[in-house]
Amino acid sequence: MSGRKDFLSQAAPENYVAGLGRGATGFMTRSDLGPAREGPSEEQIKEALAKRAAQLGAAPPTAYGAPEKKDDDDDDDRYQDPENEVGLFATGAYDKDDDEADRIYQEVDERMDRRRKTRRLVIPFTAPPLQKDIWFIIFFGEAREKKEREEYERNNPKIQQQFVDLKRALVTVSDEDWASLPEVGDLTGKNRRAKQNLRQKFYAVPDSVIAGARDSTQFETSVMDEGVPNASSADNVDGTMTNFADIGAARDKVLKVRLDQAAAGSGTDSVMGSATNIDPKGYLTSLSKSELKAGEVEVGDVKRVRLLLESVIKTNRGHAPGWIAAARLEEVAGKIVAARNVIARGCEYCPKSEDAWLENIRLNENHNAKIIAANAIKNNEHSVRLWIEAMKLEHDPRAKKRVIRHALDHIPQSVVLWKEAVNLEENPDDARLLLAKAVEIIPLSVELWLALARLETFENAQAVLNKARKAVPASHEIWIAAARLQEQMGNAGKVNVMRRAVQALAKESAMLKREEWITEAEKCEEEGAILTCGAIIRETLGWSLDEDDDRKEIWMEDARASTSRGKYETARAIYAYALRVFINKKSIWLAAADLEKNHGPKEALWQLLEKAVEACPQSEVLWMMLAKEKWQAGEIDNARIVLGKAFNQNPNNEDIWLAAVKLEAENNQPEQARELLATARREAGTDRVWIKSVAFERQLGNAEAALMLVNEGLQIYPKADKLWMMKGQMYEAENKLPQAREAYGTGTRACPKSVPLWLLASRLEEKAGVVVKARSVLDRARLAVPKNAQLWTESIRVERRVGNIAQAKALMAKALQEVPNSGLLWSESIWNLEARTQRKPRSLEAIKKVDNDPILFVTVARIFWYERRLDKAANWFEKAILLDADLGDTWGWYYKFLLQHGTDEKRADVLAKCVVSEPRHGEVWQATAKDPQNAGRSVEEVLKMVVDKLE
Repeated sequence: MSGRKDFLSQAAPENYVAGLGRGATGFMTRSDLGPAREGPSEEQIKEALAKRAAQLGAAPPTAYGAPEKKDDDDDDDRYQDPENEVGLFATGAYDKDDDEADRIYQEVDERMDRRRKTRRLVIPFTAPPLQKDIWFIIFFGEAREKKEREEYERNNPKIQQQFVDLKRALVTVSDEDWASLPEVGDLTGKNRRAKQNLRQKFYAVPDSVIAGARDSTQFETSVMDEGVPNASSADNVDGTMTNFADIGAARDKVLKVRLDQAAAGSGTDSVMGSATNIDPKGYLTSLSKSELKAGEVEVGDVKRVRLLLESVIKTNRGHAPGWIAAARLEEVAGKIVAARNVIARGCEYCPKSEDAWLENIRLNENHNAKIIAANAIKNNEHSVRLWIEAMKLEHDPRAKKRVIRHALDHIPQSVVLWKEAVNLEENPDDARLLLAKAVEIIPLSVELWLALARLETFENAQAVLNKARKAVPASHEIWIAAARLQEQMGNAGKVNVMRRAVQALAKESAMLKREEWITEAEKCEEEGAILTCGAIIRETLGWSLDEDDDRKEIWMEDARASTSRGKYETARAIYAYALRVFINKKSIWLAAADLEKNHGPKEALWQLLEKAVEACPQSEVLWMMLAKEKWQAGEIDNARIVLGKAFNQNPNNEDIWLAAVKLEAENNQPEQARELLATARREAGTDRVWIKSVAFERQLGNAEAALMLVNEGLQIYPKADKLWMMKGQMYEAENKLPQAREAYGTGTRACPKSVPLWLLASRLEEKAGVVVKARSVLDRARLAVPKNAQLWTESIRVERRVGNIAQAKALMAKALQEVPNSGLLWSESIWNLEARTQRKPRSLEAIKKVDNDPILFVTVARIFWYERRLDKAANWFEKAILLDADLGDTWGWYYKFLLQHGTDEKRADVLAKCVVSEPRHGEVWQATAKDPQNAGRSVEEVLKMVVDKLE
């Protein structure tokens, strides 16, 4: 058995380099930019080649300077490559051809190496005199390259070389030093200071804590009964003190803001048709109020903005707005001299900018401003704004004229300059000459033509307008001016200028829209040209509208819009044109009559109503309006004549019958009124006629006749709930409670849906002291008429009047679940069932759920009134009136408020508006106005009686 070691147990040969045969010479890491180990040296390669040749039994190679084989070489087995790293041809014989090939390759490599070295460094050298210039190539690149590499490695050492000394110094580190090394993290000074600041927070100690610490060391010297805690000690149990006054004030302020927001989001805006999320005028007003003075500007803000503007200016020096902004910043900061310097530099860099020069003129005094204006005009000769500004700097009228004339020499086509020149002339003749010259130079300027026509006489003005019409055939302003000229001359009825204008403009395709013509008509009305206004409406209102369009509604809307803008003549003309087209439309006649009633003389209203009854003879409303107007004017006989004509056109019409009865009754003719009622019952027998007959007898105090009439009426009309109510009220007035109870009971069975009848029955039982029966009546009423706010409110009031507040609140909770949108219920809850401190929060909640309700708005106004916020209270009262002017209780509360906190003028104004509105509804108002004892009283008297009854 051989004593040779196993292959894996053998030692590696000398100069062994793993992977050399396959070209691997080392490994690369991120921290080491270069080979981890250098490749074999030239001597090692020579030695390896010589050993391989000896193994193969061949002659030693002569390539790469391999040395010859020596006798004292070691055993060849030691150098045998166990992994065959010599290549694929290791088993082949190494002969002379291989040696020659290696030698040839060696020569090629050496030659190529010399050529590369030659290219690396070539130094020109001039030969001595009398000889040709020759080039000597000196090869010393290798030494230089080696020197440069050493220099580079010395200046740019590897990372591992940089930390060699530190790694060696780690030998001296002890175990304690290793254990005290900090964790990896951001230990920069900035972050460390920020973290320290976060840890070092300081909080202000409340006064309650200080007071508690002070009182904790004191002894109580007062004697306190057990079971009766001291208020101060109760507050200080946990060491805190609560300031309820401050909390209440803050809460009231928040609720006030929310109520204002809720009122702004709903209510009068939506009613008036001007609801907007943002009020542009108000927004601009708030901006103007929020402008800061020089002393109020924050210094930090000024510095920050100044840096930004300086950056803008340096980036683009030809940007004029940047210079203007920088100058205004300095002006706001109170540095007017710096502002002037900045804008002066801006004018140097932007000499063609009008805005920059104008800003420079504004910031300087008058004398300097004139110099600046002169320089500005030199750079901008055709700038109208600069010429006008230069003219404004002059104080002498002659100097102003001189500047304007110089400007016209440079810019003769400027209408603005011509207008300024005309305005400077005090003599009309001189102004006329200027305008004549101006229209020659600028024949297309409508403004100049119209100005010239206004300065001329009527005849010359007509000639001027004819020339203007030929020069500018598509101008509607010239045609309107011509129509106004004819009106001033008194020829409006003879010459229809607007008809010719419509034809000419339509031919030129320059016809305006209908809305634009209405605007022009309103301008004429505003300037006093009423006939021209009517002519414009008459000739243009139907333009571009076909018969298929809803013309009536469109024209009615136009008239309402003009009325809302205060242009009543335009609205009157629109109604007149609409009535010519729709002569039999009662709605248009009523709208026109309403306009004349509110904004016109009585004669115009009479004439309109007379035309209306002729066009619509079957409309009893128009007949009664005419009769009422005659009656209110004191013409009783004419009113009777009108009603007689109405009878002829509308026989057996109950409205006309009742109007005739009211006319006779108001004029103290009870017998004639009674006869008319009897005739009406026979010929036009309706439940309403019977009700009026009973009410008339009650007003006269004839209880027996009224009771007889009500019984007869109930036999004919058993479903008339008002007859049952009147019967019960008559018995109740006579203190016949059983008969009244029977009447109400029979009435509720006959008319189970009548809410007022149920309310009267319940109040009768409560008046009699039978509260349990009153509750029963209201329970049956709510079953018969579900989801009715009046019935729920009455049930709650019954409990409240007997002192059962807990039951009242329980009923209110049920009522609000069933009828959540009732302002009456919310008002009852807020005012009568809530504590004073809770009224505002509940009112805010109610406004969000109910949105628009006059009763609720009155409740909010009363809350502000109670808190002495009079302006807020008046505002909410007016909102309630705008929502529903027919609610008499609202007028009563507002008038009562004004009696305490209003002026005489305001009270008279509200009283006049109430008389015009003629309210008819409201709990207190109806009970007062329909009381037989108050029959014949005026609206003013009823209002004052309502004020006395309101609590």
